[in-house]
Amino acid sequence: MLNFRNTTVAFAVVLILLITTNVGWGWYLLLLVVYLSILFYGSYSIHSQFFVKTICSGSTNEKKIAITFDDGPQQQFTPQILELLRKYNVKATFFCIGKNAASHPLLLKQIYEQGHHIGSHSYAHGFWFDLLTARQMQADLQQAHELFQKELSVNIKWFRPPYGVTTPPMKKALQQMNYTAIGWSARSLDTMIQDEERLFLRLKRFLKPGAIFLFHDCSAITVQVLPRFLEYVQEQGFEVVPLFNLINLPPYAD
Repeated sequence: MLNFRNTTVAFAVVLILLITTNVGWGWYLLLLVVYLSILFYGSYSIHSQFFVKTICSGSTNEKKIAITFDDGPQQQFTPQILELLRKYNVKATFFCIGKNAASHPLLLKQIYEQGHHIGSHSYAHGFWFDLLTARQMQADLQQAHELFQKELSVNIKWFRPPYGVTTPPMKKALQQMNYTAIGWSARSLDTMIQDEERLFLRLKRFLKPGAIFLFHDCSAITVQVLPRFLEYVQEQGFEVVPLFNLINLPPYAD
């Protein structure tokens, strides 16, 4: 399996071989480019498991899927999302940004009290989050953890990396927090695609047993397409189940 350790060992072995054969500098440059390209792929492909072991789908042949929402809670669209989920009797997982939850504690509690589950999406979701040290990441995660604990009296265990980027410092921080990284198999791109038909067609392509769908509860297009998608899921004989049922992993510590 391609991962950070195996790749680095292979890089070191090839580097030693190049040194012993006394080749030109062009080979060293080529080796460096290949190595950095693999690291870049591993960091930005959450499915690769390159730096951090990440759950991206459920292991099932049954027609069951889970849906998740990132970046909330926020006042404009989260209540509309919750009302749609109530209407269709669907339980979802909300990977909340800590600072947004701190700004909307009542909305955070509403999500939880309506039977949905809460995961961490970091506290600040800063643009440079993936460049933080392990200690800085852990401090950020701890701040969010304490907020959710204070407001909901739960100790969360699930974490979704901001931007889907993983790094060696993140692996260390997650180990310290005893968190499980949760990815996705179906990225809706609902913060980028603003055409409902195009978004719906994309969602249809990803519908398969065990799929984990990634939406955002901060986008108007999500509110528009969600009813259509949920009705299509039902028409195809699929069931939307809570994420913990799909991956057989509890969202909170005892």
